[in-house]
Amino acid sequence: QAQLVESGGGLVQAGGSLRLSCAASGRTFSTYTMGWFRQAPGKEREFVAGITWSAARTSYANSVKGRFTISRDNRKSTVYLQMESLAPEDTAVYYCAGRSLALFAGTKETDYDFWGQGTQVTVSS
Repeated sequence: QAQLVESGGGLVQAGGSLRLSCAASGRTFSTYTMGWFRQAPGKEREFVAGITWSAARTSYANSVKGRFTISRDNRKSTVYLQMESLAPEDTAVYYCAGRSLALFAGTKETDYDFWGQGTQVTVSS
């Protein structure tokens, strides 16, 4: 299984932007379907966005649609989450996750096999 390392989190004011990165180890990143999840304090982890191995398909939670964009660079073994128009309710620990050879980007935690450690995003009002 790949090891995933997230980066790019931090503190930002409402209305601001951040770009998260998730770098994967291993030589088969191009076969991984990848997803981003988040967990706010006191809440369950929830799906944010997903992208298939070929980047042909993406999916988003309704709460972020139109504000967040998931993308990937298979040459760099990295998946990104560009976040715009951030709001305090976006405050959470953001995790990336992956599954090898998945045909679609699932929205459930069980759709993914390996996870990163997370990166904190805090949006101040």
